[in-house]
Amino acid sequence: MTDASAEVRRDALTLYAHDGSDDDAVRAAMVEALDDADALVVDAAAFALGERLVVAAVDDLVRVAGHHADARCREAAVAALGTLGDDRGREAIIAALDDKPPVRRRAVVALANFEGPDVEAALARAREDRDWQVRAAADQLGDDEL
Repeated sequence: MTDASAEVRRDALTLYAHDGSDDDAVRAAMVEALDDADALVVDAAAFALGERLVVAAVDDLVRVAGHHADARCREAAVAALGTLGDDRGREAIIAALDDKPPVRRRAVVALANFEGPDVEAALARAREDRDWQVRAAADQLGDDEL
């Protein structure tokens, strides 16, 4: 994950996401990859952290979800936060409902792992979103909860 090639770093993260060890050094390298210059490496790192349920990365994922310049990275971070279901990620997921449509759609799905009046209010707002796919995702989530 420290190779000079972004493609190699992405491949390493993808492999780790699906069949990695529980090594502390590897987890630390994955968290560091959230600061990679290549957006697709950051995307892969967020995905891997979510897949491997690395709860220690929540604060870093919150940072990426709220501040990364690339929407793909913000979307991947929101997805990972939803997978992790840690309350520290709740505000970042709700805030992502003000992002670009793909990030908003991912945020709606990520909210499935959370409960509470703030989540219900966020989903109600998403049901009124200007993007039909965001509205559909929110409606689907509401139907699934019945």
